[in-house]
Amino acid sequence: MKPLDLPKKDAQETVAKAAASSTAVPQESVAEEKIDFSSVVIEPLFRDQVDFETFSRSDFRAVKVLACKAVPKSKKLLQFTLDDGSGEDRTILSGIHPYYEPEELIGKTCIAITNLPPRKMMGIDSCGMLISAVHHEGEEEKLHLLMVDPHIPAGAKLY
Repeated sequence: MKPLDLPKKDAQETVAKAAASSTAVPQESVAEEKIDFSSVVIEPLFRDQVDFETFSRSDFRAVKVLACKAVPKSKKLLQFTLDDGSGEDRTILSGIHPYYEPEELIGKTCIAITNLPPRKMMGIDSCGMLISAVHHEGEEEKLHLLMVDPHIPAGAKLY
């Protein structure tokens, strides 16, 4: 981490020295993944506008995945146990099992809407909704659960 109070030249030298002495993988061996978005189809934007007051009533929070398991007798649902910063575990069900295995999500930091009324799914109350990005590539639907920097604490509010 570079100090904020160094003059620009000194900061660049400090960063360069730290990078040279680091045991990290050399930059030239790390190839940036090229992503082809030419076949991606995005849903049209909503034409209806939402006033700021309505939007601001949605409580978006960073949540940490404490546990995740497949819901018995369901092909799509995963049951998440989440730390939402309140001190009590939150349960959210999400139909993302076709895209993710439960064990790969444990420990991740995600984004959830936490003030939705509970909704019973497969006999289990789901208390919120995890945020995902959805698009189509040709005929195939793709879903990516929104995961953020693990340094963001559970319960951090998004604005």
